[in-house]
Amino acid sequence: MSPPVPLSRSLFVLAIFYGGMVCIAGVLGNKQVALGPLTIEAGIFAFLLLVVVSSAVAELHGQATANSLVRFGFVPLIASLLLSLLVWALPASAEMRESRPEALAAVQGILFSTWRIWIGGIVAYGVSQTLNVTIFSWLKGREGAKLLWLRSATAGVLSQIVDTLLFVTIAFLGVFPIGDLLVGQMIAKVALSALLVPPLIYAAVALGRALDRG
Repeated sequence: MSPPVPLSRSLFVLAIFYGGMVCIAGVLGNKQVALGPLTIEAGIFAFLLLVVVSSAVAELHGQATANSLVRFGFVPLIASLLLSLLVWALPASAEMRESRPEALAAVQGILFSTWRIWIGGIVAYGVSQTLNVTIFSWLKGREGAKLLWLRSATAGVLSQIVDTLLFVTIAFLGVFPIGDLLVGQMIAKVALSALLVPPLIYAAVALGRALDRG
């Protein structure tokens, strides 16, 4: 039997960080924040970091490894959802029910969303992250190792447009008019993807290479 292939430090660190961002994205998404005139759900910040990490892994370790990272990301995502549902269903302590009912109501609202929001989040995650890796890797195949900023910005923008279309449509179509929400989310995600993703990917790739050298 051949010895196991050692896991690189960069892949180990980036994979752990990726799993954490998958779990926290849904929690952050419970708050809408104002960025100038735009209103966006705060989960976008975690999702942009997912884009950064999956692209950095594709750059350092190839498309197949990055796609595996995305697929394995379903494990902490679904586990965190199931644990949230379990904790939501368990009875609160008498002390919390009596002395902090407002806090209990807020926590219960964070722990449990409608099934459409859950399904929308899972579908949008899988499709948009796979698309990001695919576009990023395809551009690398055409351009080589150059133009990392252009590859990362292009893949990030397109994948986040798809993410918004899928999530908002699955979660809210028929509940209320979604046109304004779609437009606002897309403008915000495109702007943030173009501005933040490229420098963050440069930082993640540099960190990965430093870890592997060490």
